[in-house]
Amino acid sequence: MRRLRFLTNRHRAPSTNSALGLLLAFNAGAVNAGGFLVLHMYTSHMTGFASQLADGMVLGNVTLLLNALGAILAFLTGAAACAVLVNWGRQHRLHGVYALPLVLEAALMFPFGLMGAITLTWATPFAVPLTVLLLSFIMGLQNAVASKTSGGSIRTTHMTGNITDMGIELGKMLYWNRRATASTQTAVRHDRSRLRRAAGLVGMFVFGGAVGALGFKYVGFICVVPLAALLLALSIPPLLRDIPLRRLAQWRN
Repeated sequence: MRRLRFLTNRHRAPSTNSALGLLLAFNAGAVNAGGFLVLHMYTSHMTGFASQLADGMVLGNVTLLLNALGAILAFLTGAAACAVLVNWGRQHRLHGVYALPLVLEAALMFPFGLMGAITLTWATPFAVPLTVLLLSFIMGLQNAVASKTSGGSIRTTHMTGNITDMGIELGKMLYWNRRATASTQTAVRHDRSRLRRAAGLVGMFVFGGAVGALGFKYVGFICVVPLAALLLALSIPPLLRDIPLRRLAQWRN
C-alpha cells in the first residue's frame, strides 16, 4: 500500500514515473485492444482520426467527418479534464495530485464494464455510439496523467513516440565510433535508461492488448472491471492520506 501511494504522489521520482507509466500502458493496451474487437477502431489512435477528419472534409463524407471529430474532441476533453484536476489538487496541496484523474477514469470504466453492451446502441451527434466517445475520453485522460507526471517524457496510449525513441537509441548503440576522431569529437553513446523505458512501455502496451483482447473475446465487457480496480488501487491510498488534511483545513476555517 505504501508503494502504491507514492505512484500517484505529487512528489515524483524517475522510478515512480516509470512504474506508473508501465501500469498505465498495460491498462491502455487492454482497453484499446478490447475496444477494437467491439468497435472495430482504436480509440486512442488520434493520428488516424486526424487523417480521417481530413478525408471526410475532402470527400464530403459527413459521417466520416463527424466520427473523427467526436473521437478527437472526446480525447481532447479527457486531457483537459486531467489538467483541471491535477492543477486543482496542486492548489489545495493534496498528496494524491495525480490520483484524482485516475479515480475519474475508474469511475467511468466501472459502468462501462457493467453496461458496455447497452451503450453501443446509444446514438450521439457524432455518428458514433457513446462507447467510442467514452473510451476516447478515457484514453485522453490517462495519456495526460502519464505526461503530467513525467514532464512529457512518458506516453501510454500511443506507441509511435516510444518506438521512435527505441529506434534512435538502437541507432546510437550500433554507431561505430572511430578511434581516430575520438579526440576531436564527442563519442556517440546510447541512453540505456531511455531505451529500457521505451521498450518497457511498448512491451506492457502489447501485453495489456493481448490480455484485453482475450478478455473481451471470452468474457465480454465485464473484463474492464478488474482494470478499473487496478486504477483504484493506485489512487485510493494517497487520497485516503489527504482526507485528514482536508478535515483539518475545514476545521480551521
